Amino acid sequence: MKTLIKNPRTRRMGSAVLMVLGGVLFFLAPEGMLFGWIFIALGVALEIAGTTLGHRGPH
Repeated sequence: MKTLIKNPRTRRMGSAVLMVLGGVLFFLAPEGMLFGWIFIALGVALEIAGTTLGHRGPH
């Protein structure tokens, strides 16, 4: 997966934006809670993938 964001600061900022957007969708659009869950899950998955690949070292 060579397209993953390498810079940890940028990756974390992107993850935070996705999670905040998901939380906003929870509160502002109760009928759209599915989209809120999707954005939160994408943010968490991005951070987990980045952390996991970051610990592997430069391969």
